[in-house]
Amino acid sequence: MTEREWDRKLRIRTIGREDEADPNYSPYEPTPYAVLERLAESGLIKRKQHLLDYGCGKGRVACFMAAAVGCRVTGIDYALNLIELAKQNRRTTRAGDRIALACCRAEQYEPAGEDVFFFFNPFSEKIFEGVLRRLERSWSERPRPLRIICYYPSEEYMECLDAAEGLVKAGEIDCGDLFGGRDPRERIVVYDFKG
Repeated sequence: MTEREWDRKLRIRTIGREDEADPNYSPYEPTPYAVLERLAESGLIKRKQHLLDYGCGKGRVACFMAAAVGCRVTGIDYALNLIELAKQNRRTTRAGDRIALACCRAEQYEPAGEDVFFFFNPFSEKIFEGVLRRLERSWSERPRPLRIICYYPSEEYMECLDAAEGLVKAGEIDCGDLFGGRDPRERIVVYDFKG
């Protein structure tokens, strides 16, 4: 299915790029549905889990994963205009009752029950490092299975993940075949917190 067909099927509107005013945050660019399909089919996210989408934008990841996997999803974004669009999408999609949204900066958000964390390069590496430290602290205070999933990770994100204490690379999903090229960044990387 095309991006528009998926939006219609989910009864949402997520297509289009939106620039951000803060240089530490990336412009809104939705995760391609083909990538989300591959992630949902991978079994890396289970129905009983709670996914946190950092930089959720208009809510595409939240709406798709809630519908495809049946998990609960929290989406956060610092841009009020994007959260308002995500709230509209939550109201119109069938899985909206499994979605929570919050307008806040990633570095200020305290995880509250989420156990899977999704990133599509939503902000600078400095913010990413701070978020990882917050997740490490949450895990060390209350050890439990926590998983980090990054689509199209930058070199800086990979360096942060590899340097983070307690994180172990748990897998990778190649997505290079989805778009006709062989971009080595076209992948999903998975890290788990380990004791």
